[in-house]
Amino acid sequence: MREIPGVPYSFKDPELLTLALSHRSIGRLNNERLEFLGDSILNFVVSACLFDLRSDNSEGDLTRLRARVVRGETLAELALGLKLGDYIKLGEGELKSGGFKRNSILANTLEAVFGAIYLDGGFESCEKVIRHVCDPYIALLPEANELKDPKTRLQEWLQGHGYSLPEYTVLTDDGPPHRKVFLVECISQAAGIKVTGKSSSRRKAEQIAALAALDIIAENSKK
Repeated sequence: MREIPGVPYSFKDPELLTLALSHRSIGRLNNERLEFLGDSILNFVVSACLFDLRSDNSEGDLTRLRARVVRGETLAELALGLKLGDYIKLGEGELKSGGFKRNSILANTLEAVFGAIYLDGGFESCEKVIRHVCDPYIALLPEANELKDPKTRLQEWLQGHGYSLPEYTVLTDDGPPHRKVFLVECISQAAGIKVTGKSSSRRKAEQIAALAALDIIAENSKK
């Protein structure tokens, strides 16, 4: 096997592709080292692409955008689009448990393929393939501000309007240790905001409360 359908590259050394598709569950000769290499090249290529496309974005914005592209969930989605799971070589246990559908395995294998292409054909070939796979996703990325978590967005809005930072207080944390439910209150007296959020962790509850505060701000801005 010298190529993967949908990937514009044919391997001169098919053994590199075989290795890239070999999950660690099959034994010592697996794709983990290629994954390490491919991950580094992917980060660079995506960084350079975003640097060119988003000339008005700050370093922090570019970092958030890159993280959205190179995260495991996105890479797994791209790998599914290439039907990469049909070609991954798995040990018996992983095969029986449906490892070829697992996001982490799909994402890691895609990175390993990038690493193998770099070794087989050099940087330009690898860059071409990464751009072919990732560019459609990059083109659909939202504005960087939309990728910020609700707490960060709320803090920036309050500071931008001259208000102090919001205060988060845990009102209750009911339930057994392994199934606690946190109720968190978010207050900004100066901005007239007092909301709550509930979730299985304090952090998530704070984010939910911050999102509720942002919803109030959005509604007030329409009046």
